[in-house]
Amino acid sequence: MGKYIAFLRGINVGGKNKISMPELRELFEQNGFDDVVTYINSGNIIFSSDNNDEKMLKEECEVLIANKFQLNIPVAIISVNDLFDAHSNAPFWWGQDKDSKHNAIFIIPPTTAEEVIAEVGAIKPEYEKVDHYGRVIFWSAPIKTFSRTRWSKIVGSRLYDSITIRNANTVRKLLQLVE
Repeated sequence: MGKYIAFLRGINVGGKNKISMPELRELFEQNGFDDVVTYINSGNIIFSSDNNDEKMLKEECEVLIANKFQLNIPVAIISVNDLFDAHSNAPFWWGQDKDSKHNAIFIIPPTTAEEVIAEVGAIKPEYEKVDHYGRVIFWSAPIKTFSRTRWSKIVGSRLYDSITIRNANTVRKLLQLVE
């Protein structure tokens, strides 16, 4: 049985796409997922499944959410092992400076990290740092100059619907929850 994290994109933001975490947890449990845990209201679901096909898990989660909540929510699925691997290969600077924002950008297949990086373009090294490992892009930028970064413009880009973003604290807490 594999252990996974589902990242729901764009729920409970500004009063839009409202989904109750207890209802979401119950939905997953009623549909054969085990060890279901949700973390904060932004749509982070830890679960176990006998199905080890992440593409099929993604599609199943999206259909369940659409049927239950009448919302078409993109879902990124990552195995716990892949998240541990990505986190252990994160660049040394990610999550370190308390005066910077540190985000993990999770790519929703079939889009690739390379496609997202090409779409956003070259970083502005005076304002931001970007690296990636697998389907996770690590991005850090000082809070004072955050709006000047190229990567802050990812919102509204052509590939924006193909990503979901979590901050470093959320990623670390999820890793603690699955240990």
